[in-house]
Amino acid sequence: MGELRADWRLRLRYEDAHGHICGAGVLVDQHTALTCAHVMPDQNAVMWLEFAENSEIEPVSARVLPGGWLPEDENYQDIAVLRLDSPRPQARPAPLESTLWGGMEVYATGYAEGFDDGMSLWGRIGGSSGEWVQLDAVTKAEVVRRGFSGAAVCTRPQEGSPARVVGLVVSWRGDLGEQLLPEDNRLAFSYLIPVDRIAELSPIIQELSSPSAWDRTFEQRLTQWFEDPDEDPVKITVVPPGSGKDRSLRHLLHRADLLYPGGDSSRPGLADHALSLTTFSSGEYLANWDWLLGTKPRPARPASLTPGRQATVLVDGLDEEPDSGPLIQLLTRLRVLGFRLLLVFRHEGGTGWTVARDQLLRPALFGHADALLDRLQRAEFSRAVRLGVVDSASLDTMTETADRRRGERRLIDDLADPQHQLTRLRRLIRTLRADLRSTGGRV
Repeated sequence: MGELRADWRLRLRYEDAHGHICGAGVLVDQHTALTCAHVMPDQNAVMWLEFAENSEIEPVSARVLPGGWLPEDENYQDIAVLRLDSPRPQARPAPLESTLWGGMEVYATGYAEGFDDGMSLWGRIGGSSGEWVQLDAVTKAEVVRRGFSGAAVCTRPQEGSPARVVGLVVSWRGDLGEQLLPEDNRLAFSYLIPVDRIAELSPIIQELSSPSAWDRTFEQRLTQWFEDPDEDPVKITVVPPGSGKDRSLRHLLHRADLLYPGGDSSRPGLADHALSLTTFSSGEYLANWDWLLGTKPRPARPASLTPGRQATVLVDGLDEEPDSGPLIQLLTRLRVLGFRLLLVFRHEGGTGWTVARDQLLRPALFGHADALLDRLQRAEFSRAVRLGVVDSASLDTMTETADRRRGERRLIDDLADPQHQLTRLRRLIRTLRADLRSTGGRV
């Protein structure tokens, strides 16, 4: 099955962080959430958004964005677009889907009375009702009820394919208007307002629901890089300003241990923050700080990362640095201390591109390939010992794969074109990782 929990599913309270639960909502980016207008007492109310399915994310207050108050009327609205008082980039926003069809199986999670932790109900998309869409439950007992207003209506999740939000629950209707519960009616169903209708009403949702709003593939690659310390120690990527890739990057900046905005020109601050993540001998702070900034030689007892500690530096817009040379020299010294680097360029071939490639990326990939080769050799030897094949007749073949890969590695040294070297290095690293998996070695 797909994801069981979703950061973007919100539980709403008003008055304060411990106030009455009044409905549900959807996080659509780190600054913005959606709910129904009728969930709120009025357009000036301060709402509290709780990440009901991820307790590690702190609740946050929010209020209606200018132009975001669209109460129910004859135009089939009932939307409130909320601006968070402080962003939550660590929460993965909802993937919005504009396509709906009759019979589509969907579900919604709301916070009805007695179900503060949430309850999920399934149904199918029925016909249109003006600009709203009818949502048919299998039984009357499964019709949404009070506490579901503003809840995301989602597609059925599949393995490897998360649920997508196709609309918000706006109301339910029974044929006996005085009854409080759907099951008390002879006939009961509900309505949703679809994402494409919300996009018509709100420019920000129009933008966030467009196919180019996000770069999910880039997100996955970058998330993998942050989570796996055995990924390349230096990564360079191009992120054009204002692109879907850029929006995706905004939600990942918080994962870096150190963030350096290009053009900030605060190398002393970067050096200071980097040293706060290291250990060094008493009285050696200034010596290490001066070395990082290139004003003095490396101290006899240099700083080092705590054994087993991984630390990442993200330079956001290296080509926006007025003079990238001193920054690249500082980053080179941070590599000596064991920091991993993510270098973001805003334009292909921007200022500092060639120097970063030759002084940071290529040496890091050569070193990474050599480290993987050593591990592969040890893994092959250990496997031979476990299988009991270490004898005079098998000595030449114990590390046959590692020896063959070392030959491939030597050929890369003979290439004159740096870009060809990088291409072959990346291919060799992928092969080595596959070799390590096949030998049972740690990748």
